[in-house]
Amino acid sequence: MKHPIAMNLLVYGPEMDQNVLSELAFIAETGYQGIEIPIFNTDLAHWEAWKNEADRLGLQIFACGIAGPNENLISPDAAVRKAGLEYIKATIDIAAYLGSPYISGPIHSALGVFTGKPATEQEISWAVDGVREAANYAASKNITICLEYLNRFESYLVSCADELYALVRKIDHPNVRIMYDTFHANIEEKNTSEALKRIVDVTPHIQISESTRGILGQGQVDISGLLITLGELNYQGWIVVESFGIKLPAAHIWRKMFENERELIEKSYRHLMSIG
Repeated sequence: MKHPIAMNLLVYGPEMDQNVLSELAFIAETGYQGIEIPIFNTDLAHWEAWKNEADRLGLQIFACGIAGPNENLISPDAAVRKAGLEYIKATIDIAAYLGSPYISGPIHSALGVFTGKPATEQEISWAVDGVREAANYAASKNITICLEYLNRFESYLVSCADELYALVRKIDHPNVRIMYDTFHANIEEKNTSEALKRIVDVTPHIQISESTRGILGQGQVDISGLLITLGELNYQGWIVVESFGIKLPAAHIWRKMFENERELIEKSYRHLMSIG
């Protein structure tokens, strides 16, 4: 496999507790070289044990964030927009502490919040202003914000590669880039590889996720084709395996797609090794 591989820990659910921390050794033993940690707990002291364990195991840490209704950068309520900016800044502080080069995710707007209409120019303007201010702070910490688009059922500000690319161009900041996620691309793009080609110049980070959100290779995402495209594009970044199960309520997964997290982690890694 040409690219280093990390495992997103949301497969264990949203709570980054001692039970999840104890699984990092298994992830490293399987062959993963990094982990991607969701930052919901913004108490910096909470993350000391995580940094120590990742360092002990030689795992690179990546940080990701998700904005909820109370951290929505495009809310008409100025207090909510302020809270959104404060949340992003807090995740930047934690990313810097953990040694992550990025804070990635759909932090440009709130997950699962809709108006029933397409994004307005005002909402786009709020997103541009909020992310740009966050990026100024990120630059002071040597952190890059990698924005992610979600599918139409989860977000409406941006829901495809071209829309997110346009937003990043409007933000026009060297510390704002794109994270590409194959799950959302599989829903929204006519051709996932062609979409990636159009945004690769601002895409340093990629998540591979199945159409089922389960074990890689047991869904309809063309992972082999994507890896070929990455080779053609001379992509130099990491690949993050992002899979969810019934422990993550926000993913709305109601049927069990794998027996346990270790099965998913091991089989997904083996699948990437077999086709990489």
